[in-house]
Amino acid sequence: MSSDWLSAPLPEQGGPLSEIDTSVAHIARVYDYWLGGKDNFAPDRAAAEAAMREDPNVVEGVRGNRAFLARAVRYLVGQAGIRQFLDIGTGIPAADNTHEVAQAMERQCRVVYVDNDPIVLAHARALLTSGSEGATDYLDEDLRNVAEIVRAAAGTLDLTKPVAVMLIGILHCIPDEDDPAGIVRRLMDAVPAGSHLAISHPATDINTPARNLASRMNEFMPIKVRFRSRAEVARFFEGLELVEPGLVRVPEWRPDSDADLANPAAVWGGVARKS
Repeated sequence: MSSDWLSAPLPEQGGPLSEIDTSVAHIARVYDYWLGGKDNFAPDRAAAEAAMREDPNVVEGVRGNRAFLARAVRYLVGQAGIRQFLDIGTGIPAADNTHEVAQAMERQCRVVYVDNDPIVLAHARALLTSGSEGATDYLDEDLRNVAEIVRAAAGTLDLTKPVAVMLIGILHCIPDEDDPAGIVRRLMDAVPAGSHLAISHPATDINTPARNLASRMNEFMPIKVRFRSRAEVARFFEGLELVEPGLVRVPEWRPDSDADLANPAAVWGGVARKS
């Protein structure tokens, strides 16, 4: 990944950063702190540190989730033949962004990123570094607005051909009353047979510290998170065919090494195909 975004000037006053409320923690900036980034503020660091006290494995778990993203993309390109990605809940750019992993394997891959956090928008240029044979785009949109996402993504992706919908570490930001399963279903209804869905989701039923983590984080953030059980996450894949090894802890999903497998992430993950 290019490191230009780390040193690039921030937008002028009145741009995306002027919309950022730095008085409260935000999940994207908390994750940025855990991943060693610099785009976070004191409330984000306070929330992140509190979460680390609640679950000392949280940072390694976040890294394990990021490694799952890379392995899933490599599978989708290398074995499933996918050349188009809709990555929703992108977060602040880090190592091994979806387009970098995909285009390293097949240069013609096309990726549309979606997020609605102003600080992610401010750094979107780091996600728009596609090679000339492929393409990337960035949409400033909320996951709940499926129709708008699909309409805008069609400007870059050919929705008559298979697409991988990537929901990596985002659905826990959608409360039950907003019907996350319905959101997933509408997204997958918009893409053709042969498309795939990749999800990772923090768990309530893997270990006790992780189970308590959501309530601890919610003490600091106005946008609440909702961790879910394996059975709850499995609902998001209804009507699709899970590829091996199914819905498992993300370190157990096609690990590349013993180090991958040893990661303590209390996160469910899986990839499924639309028939």
